Amino acid sequence: MNAHHLSHSHQHPRVASDKIGPDDLRYADLVRRGVNKRFAGKPDYVRLVGSTSQVVDAVQEAVRDQLRVAVRSGGHCLEGFVADPAVRVVIDTSLMTSVYYDPDMDAFAVESGAMLGEVYRKLFLGWGVTIPAGISPNIGVGGHVLGGAFGYLCRQHGLAADHLYGVEVVVVDETGTARSVVATREPTDPNRDLWWAHTGGGGGNFGIVTRYWFRSPGVSGTDPARLLPKAPASVLRFKTQWNWEDLDERAFIRLVLTAGAEAEQLLDEHLVAINEGVGVAYTREIDRTSWLAFALYPFPDLVDNASQGGIFKLKDAFLRKRLTDHQIAVAYHYLTRTDHAVAGGLGMATYGGKVNKVAPEATASAQRESILTMSCSTGWADPQDEARSLAWVRQFYRDLFSDTGGVPVPGEVSNGALINHPDVDLADPQWNTSGVPWHTLYYKDNYPRLQQIKASFDPRNVFYHALSIRPTEA
Repeated sequence: MNAHHLSHSHQHPRVASDKIGPDDLRYADLVRRGVNKRFAGKPDYVRLVGSTSQVVDAVQEAVRDQLRVAVRSGGHCLEGFVADPAVRVVIDTSLMTSVYYDPDMDAFAVESGAMLGEVYRKLFLGWGVTIPAGISPNIGVGGHVLGGAFGYLCRQHGLAADHLYGVEVVVVDETGTARSVVATREPTDPNRDLWWAHTGGGGGNFGIVTRYWFRSPGVSGTDPARLLPKAPASVLRFKTQWNWEDLDERAFIRLVLTAGAEAEQLLDEHLVAINEGVGVAYTREIDRTSWLAFALYPFPDLVDNASQGGIFKLKDAFLRKRLTDHQIAVAYHYLTRTDHAVAGGLGMATYGGKVNKVAPEATASAQRESILTMSCSTGWADPQDEARSLAWVRQFYRDLFSDTGGVPVPGEVSNGALINHPDVDLADPQWNTSGVPWHTLYYKDNYPRLQQIKASFDPRNVFYHALSIRPTEA
């Protein structure tokens, strides 16, 4: 299988794969391409790659020269794992963007440099299907899917990783030899463990993904239009706002707690239920759009703000139940503090549904049984605001989880954190006083198996960062 896929017609080089050093006019843009401008790297060179064989060559050269290497797809890593001054070589897959039906695998192939918007566009226009991946059309598939990947459609269709059929990865063996490996979810595949690790194991751990294949579990036949979920017929988009000045703590508590035939009628009933007992007027914007228009430009304030990147810090957590009364009081306190000016917020996204139908050990995404994913975030433009902004968001998060050592220890209410939103504070004893290690928060009981796979496929620990999976100790 490996030989066949390396000689695939889509494997012709599209770039020269030169070493782009500081003297190259492309260097500055390639080095600054990350979305979180808080971090800046200064690699010896960036290697743009256009094929799997070029990735193998680039990795081999970096290993031979003993240069620390990192990979970048869309540049959306929230921490400085790629934009790290210690990284000497960045392998950039952003020109590997093919999306096509692969009859040999009976699945859709997506190269790791493709952005979600382009994946959504090609899958929809070509076959009327989609994958339930993330929100921003600017996110690169490479580091996104292997961290689990959730988005608007997750309650209906699960995680994007739940539809992952196979993966092609460039790995380095114990002799220092780079090679590409194809791993699928087939029970007879000798590399199946490597596929499993890419269903939630996180980026920068095992090797460099060059290609994914998607086919929903349990489907059969050779009609590509039946191999993945059908795209929605239309999308009803709405934004509702309450004025902070009108919300007292009682109204805020009520708003945060609320649960609650035709899409607009459902929306109206939902908003009435949400606002019941709040007693504060709200504004509502609503429109109906096609799936593709929405996928490429979901919420202007969200996409426009995110596309340019910024300087920010985000900390997330999974919840198995609603916030406790104490947590809601903490949130109200931090969101209404006037003792210092900080730009920040609390975000909540629905989770669960189809996601929770999968057993925690069936994929590397262990946080099943969650109903919400929640984030505390802050951003700043002036370097003078960094210290107080970081202090605010770190204290906010710590106080939300003060009952469990400042972090969302898996238990009755919390359910750990998402590796696609990495936060090095979880490995810092100043901010994590729970006694529960960071890897339990991210991987729960799946961590020992991930360590074994790491030891098998990256025994020399070529691919590592502050929150990377550690090889099993001898």
